[in-house]
Amino acid sequence: MEAANHANKANEGFDAEIVRLLVAEQLPLSAYIRSLLPGDPAAGDVLQATCMRIWEKRQEFCLGTNFRAWAFAIARFEVLNHRKQQARDRQLYFSEELEELVTEEMQQHGAVESGHLEALHRCLQKLRPRQRELLMQRYSGQWTIAQMAQQVGRSADGMRVTLHRLRSLVAQCLRREADQGDVVP
Repeated sequence: MEAANHANKANEGFDAEIVRLLVAEQLPLSAYIRSLLPGDPAAGDVLQATCMRIWEKRQEFCLGTNFRAWAFAIARFEVLNHRKQQARDRQLYFSEELEELVTEEMQQHGAVESGHLEALHRCLQKLRPRQRELLMQRYSGQWTIAQMAQQVGRSADGMRVTLHRLRSLVAQCLRREADQGDVVP
């Protein structure tokens, strides 16, 4: 009886820690899901499904490891499940490449505060309209690099270089904004 009582207390402690970690990651999870489902009103439902799945799978998590990475992996699968359900609607989604980039950035830097999103918006607005359009075409999943290159009469390699330079400009702008204190770390 005493061993069962001890096991119950250990489970309660584990569950309490999972709840604490989940609460701490609620905003990053929400921002991550919303970044993968821009403008989709079901993003809140996907967040809720993600939290439920995390709770269901909590025994698979090993305390002391990276909870954010584990939770984001679950969130990504929930987003993919949502997309499969919505595929017949033919809505526009980001490419897998951009999803991976967003996932990596958010896991490494936790850039989820509204200040970061506002800074990204300001930096994108500093680009010329055509430059913004190229980035949006590439990361919306709407166009391949080859299609974009053909559209503007350039080689695919030239388009890759252009996109790399545009990403670098945005990254430099974000660093300047952070250095100026316009973004909360």
